Amino acid sequence: MNINDPIGDMITRIRNAQMRGKAVVTTPASKLRAGVLEVLISEGFIRSYSPIKVGNHNELSIELKYSDGTPVIEKIMRVSRPGRRVYSSVKDLPLVRNGLGIAILSTPKGVMSDASARAENVGGEILCQVY
Repeated sequence: MNINDPIGDMITRIRNAQMRGKAVVTTPASKLRAGVLEVLISEGFIRSYSPIKVGNHNELSIELKYSDGTPVIEKIMRVSRPGRRVYSSVKDLPLVRNGLGIAILSTPKGVMSDASARAENVGGEILCQVY
């Protein structure tokens, strides 16, 4: 199946799995998806992820995180889409929920959170917001 928006697909899979209370969700593997998942782990929104082989293609198994039965990720939403790309310079990076949430960016130095991008003094494409 051809997916036009792989990050949007992964976000939707995570959102749907959390609504159903699932502990683990899988998504097709890619370097960009793995980069986004690394940021989610470092910021404490998911437990872990691991690559798995399903048939003749690779997937990522994502272990979701819950606190007293409620998902740690309250809301995760796509910002930049294939039809409307959203870029931001380092001085114009938005604060998500007054600093309580994060924005995940794709920068020339790799995929990173908005706080890391400010520290590295680099802007880029805002992939999604999480809180």
